[in-house]
Amino acid sequence: MESYPSELLLIAFVAMLAPLLTELPRGFRIPVVVIEVILGILIGPHVFNLASPDGMIGTLGELGLTFLLFMVGLEIDFDKVRGRPLTLAVGGWCLSLFVALICMFFFNAIGLIQTPPLLAAIALSTTALGVLAPILRDRGELDTKFGTYMVAAAAAGEFGPLVVISMLLIPTHSTVVHTLFMVAFILIAFVAAYIALNARPSKLITLLRQTMQTSGQLPVRLCILLQILFVALAAKFGLNIVMGAFTAGIVVSLAIKGTEGELLRHKLDAVGYGFLIPIFFIVAGMKFEVSALWSAPLAPIQITLLLGLLVLVRGVPVFLYKNELASDEKLPFALYSATGLPLILIISEIGVSSGVMPPDRAAILVCAGMLSVLLFPILAARLRGKFNWP
Repeated sequence: MESYPSELLLIAFVAMLAPLLTELPRGFRIPVVVIEVILGILIGPHVFNLASPDGMIGTLGELGLTFLLFMVGLEIDFDKVRGRPLTLAVGGWCLSLFVALICMFFFNAIGLIQTPPLLAAIALSTTALGVLAPILRDRGELDTKFGTYMVAAAAAGEFGPLVVISMLLIPTHSTVVHTLFMVAFILIAFVAAYIALNARPSKLITLLRQTMQTSGQLPVRLCILLQILFVALAAKFGLNIVMGAFTAGIVVSLAIKGTEGELLRHKLDAVGYGFLIPIFFIVAGMKFEVSALWSAPLAPIQITLLLGLLVLVRGVPVFLYKNELASDEKLPFALYSATGLPLILIISEIGVSSGVMPPDRAAILVCAGMLSVLLFPILAARLRGKFNWP
């Protein structure tokens, strides 16, 4: 226990330093998650060995993971994306997964990318809504037609992989029982969503409003309770906990509307992005095995190929948007869609912890995800004409 205060102090310092470092480049802002992962790599056991991702630090990292997925679910505004944007997004993600499976089975067969094809295909089909939403908001595109279709596509790129992970990876029961548990979890989620939308007792609403600005903070505590409840249910049913956290975020998103809802979102942002979520990315960096990048002679080629596959896999659905997007919007749409670090980190950790994916292959996949977050939003913004280069 004596080492934890110094390690926590270091992690708190790194978490404070990361957003400051994103402001240093004059021409562009590096996404803060990339800085957090890089700093985590530097302080981790594989570089300077200043801190270890075990014990209390590891537990805080897991809490950060669940809160990240909770906040991703909270970002989805179904009033804006339902209808054609959501239909195209779901169809596009299914097309992406199909293309990714073909590519990964091919490259695995020829020995160029020796990673479990299904796991790698799911990782390639992801989109980082939690990273893109702040970028689109800062550039004034979140409420545009382009932003609406982009958010819907990113939501499908988050939710689809989570469903596949929970259904197919590391089931703790037989296939039939696992499927029944999954259906039961979905039914519970639908009931909770219905209650969130329709059951609003006036006394409860009044109580929540009254405690919003007091030390009780009942709305915040209620949201955290709901998140832990769904995470516990997911774990009890043999599903992955990330599915529970994401579902809790969706339920809360349906429940909070209006001015009070915006205030609650800001409070949850502060808890998540101010405390727990940075710890997850820093801890993920601490687990990153840097030596894997030069232990294999093909590593640079594999990383470059994976970057190209990210654009291909998430870019193919652009053809479905021929009547919705202008011709000069399609390539930026593909680049934004190919930004996928957070879920790639999650999928890699699941693969390594379950013994399905070797650590060196996970490191290559995570490296490609880091570069996607660093490069693709900048290129997309440049093509959109929303970016002033030095």
